[in-house]
Amino acid sequence: MKERNVTCGKKTWASLLGAAVLLASCSDGLGDYDATGTFDADEVLVSSEVSGAILRFDVSEGDQLKQGQVVGLIDSVQLFLQKQQLEANIKALEASRPDVASQLAPLEEQLSKQLQEKTRVENLLKAEAATTKQLDDINSAILVLEKQLEAQRTALDQSRAGTDAQVAAMQAQVAQLDDRLGKCHLAAPMSGTVLAKYAHTGELTSAGRPLFKLADMEHVYLKVYVTSTQLGDIRLGQEVQVRADFGDEQYRHYDGRIIWISDKSEFTPKNIYTSDDRANMVYAVKVAVPNDGYLKLGMYGDVKF
Repeated sequence: MKERNVTCGKKTWASLLGAAVLLASCSDGLGDYDATGTFDADEVLVSSEVSGAILRFDVSEGDQLKQGQVVGLIDSVQLFLQKQQLEANIKALEASRPDVASQLAPLEEQLSKQLQEKTRVENLLKAEAATTKQLDDINSAILVLEKQLEAQRTALDQSRAGTDAQVAAMQAQVAQLDDRLGKCHLAAPMSGTVLAKYAHTGELTSAGRPLFKLADMEHVYLKVYVTSTQLGDIRLGQEVQVRADFGDEQYRHYDGRIIWISDKSEFTPKNIYTSDDRANMVYAVKVAVPNDGYLKLGMYGDVKF
């Protein structure tokens, strides 16, 4: 760069330069904003719910996933075989379920004949063509048949109820297996961006092992801390101005909205500063900010109420 002649001396030039730097820092510094913090988002740590070999895992860091999108599969052969065995046992039990009507039919037929015989003897008795003993014998036979019929019906009902209970228990086990089979299909619980991947195809996994981390990067928020004196000036739903710090004095400005205010005070975190002393008790505040693709998690930002 070519040198230029200036009319002022070195001290004058240095003073002007210092004033310009000071003016720039004041016009774009923290003094224009009420609080500062870092950008964050709702994160979900997706873990395996079943054990087995990972047969497929189509996830890479940075992938954009939709809610319910299937991204992997855990070996489910043994679970499927258990389900088939249970279904076969259910069919066998249902086949052995007693047919109450058919098994009671012979006794009911005998009882019907005895009732008809009783009517016939009663008519004969009126005509003095039969004896009282004949009628008593028929009544006794009818009573025996009724008791036998009732006992048989009770036994068959109990046997059928026991079979139905066993079938219901096995059907519940089948439902449990269906649930576990469904969990073998790894799906995204929400729409978002894959932040980290902890497993790979071919590995063995167990229930509870983290597989990948997902974050909703479309709806980020700036978490800041305010003092008790500032607390009276803010409210839920309030529109505020947010500035994202990209370093090297590069900033982007956004419209934000307060979505959460803590109801408990806490000490100011060491990585957060406000206009007051760090030792003061502060309240956490979340400011929702629409992400245009530039905002990243952990980036610093300022808010003006």
